[in-house]
Amino acid sequence: MNCSFCGKSIPKGTGKIFVFTSGKIVNFCSSKCEKNMLKLKRKPHNVKWTKEYERVRGKND
Repeated sequence: MNCSFCGKSIPKGTGKIFVFTSGKIVNFCSSKCEKNMLKLKRKPHNVKWTKEYERVRGKND
């Protein structure tokens, strides 16, 4: 299972699951990812430390 915000792999038994009233399920590896997506309403492709940002900008390490 991967984090819905940063794309990092979540070890079994850790992380959080958030369910929207529409039924959509999102997984978070940390409170940092949860706050960035839900409270601050940031998009992963605009945040430099996410895998989505690297994919969009073409930065492959």
